[in-house]
Amino acid sequence: MVNGNGKPMKSKLSGFHQMNAEEKLELIKKFSDLTEEEAEVLKKTGALEMKKAEMMIENVIGTTEYPVGIATNFLINGRDYLVPMALEEPSVVAASSYAAKLARPRGGFTATSDEPVMIGQIQLVGIKDIKRAKEQIMLNKEKIFDIANKCDSVLVQFGGGVRDIEVREIDSSRGKMLIVHLIVDVRDAMGANAVNTMSERISPLLEEVTGGEVRLRIITNFADRRIARSKAVWDKNELGEEAIERILDAYELAANDQYRCTTHNKGIMNGIDAVVIATANDFRAIEAGAHSYAARDGKYKPLTKYYKDEEGNLVGEIELPLALGLVGGATKTHPVAKIAVKIMGVKSTKEMSEVVASVGLAQNFAALRALANEGIQRGHMRLHARNIAVTAGAEGEEVAKVAAKLAEGVEISVGAAKKILEELRN
Repeated sequence: MVNGNGKPMKSKLSGFHQMNAEEKLELIKKFSDLTEEEAEVLKKTGALEMKKAEMMIENVIGTTEYPVGIATNFLINGRDYLVPMALEEPSVVAASSYAAKLARPRGGFTATSDEPVMIGQIQLVGIKDIKRAKEQIMLNKEKIFDIANKCDSVLVQFGGGVRDIEVREIDSSRGKMLIVHLIVDVRDAMGANAVNTMSERISPLLEEVTGGEVRLRIITNFADRRIARSKAVWDKNELGEEAIERILDAYELAANDQYRCTTHNKGIMNGIDAVVIATANDFRAIEAGAHSYAARDGKYKPLTKYYKDEEGNLVGEIELPLALGLVGGATKTHPVAKIAVKIMGVKSTKEMSEVVASVGLAQNFAALRALANEGIQRGHMRLHARNIAVTAGAEGEEVAKVAAKLAEGVEISVGAAKKILEELRN
């Protein structure tokens, strides 16, 4: 890339972080040869105003937006929910809503969740006497608790704080290591800030009592003490016995083949991530924890399971770690996230995780039902028709007309949309 004088521009931008958003954008405009129209798009920040965006991350030049849809029909533990979902992929919101509708006659979803417990890991190396180090850590357990809990008096006041401590010995190519697990109840927070602070604060004491050196002091996103579960029954008279058999066959492929299982679990995360993003929670942590949990026994397995009950109805269950937060972070600062939480109406992270798990189960059921019967692509592309119409050049009222014609036909593609548009305009 060259500047206005024809000289190459470098990505080493001295003082870039000290510029305001408008100055940064002007520099990026020159570097990337953005048009005035493209720069104006980045200036349109929507609900997340630029000043607030600059407080959230570094080097801000604009914001991006996802569509926010509402998944309907969810009945969870006897209560009705509307669930905001933010994503770009068509058919996900509709599929979740339809699956929830089909589950209602049999009571909807029954969900449970563990207490909001997270784990901080402190890595100790260079210990000469591993056995003695373990003993010393446990002898100083109460002192460790006291130091950690003083890091967050508000958390303790609301019933959270350190619950336990565990010590693991690990063999590595660099010698033996001790890994101390600090078990913390984080209440309605995701927990990373509190747990990381506690882990760092207790590290000097751990070095003192073990004679070792601390390396990493950080939360683990494998939140296997914070599991959410949901279960639903789909009536055989509604689904049809053949459809149930097809769904069970599809599930068995995922249960026995990693190639299919990866896509099976990705479909679950289509629903889960959409809710997590809508509420400005950390979807990367949720993804990492979910896939780690799927492989916890050494083989990558589905996060859901399906079987028939005594009456022949289809039963679906899901189980996965969900480390979500309602206090702190972007959930409390992002204006759309605050509204999304209000729409969902959840009062605790336990309740929220039960809703999110239920959405994941609904999304997975809907995908299996479509895959095992008509195939996923027909319904997906039918809902994608409006995007295809726009890609083909349709504008205004033309979009709905072209999309409707596409949905009626066999071929749903940009080529087909262009033909329909040409006919419409002629």
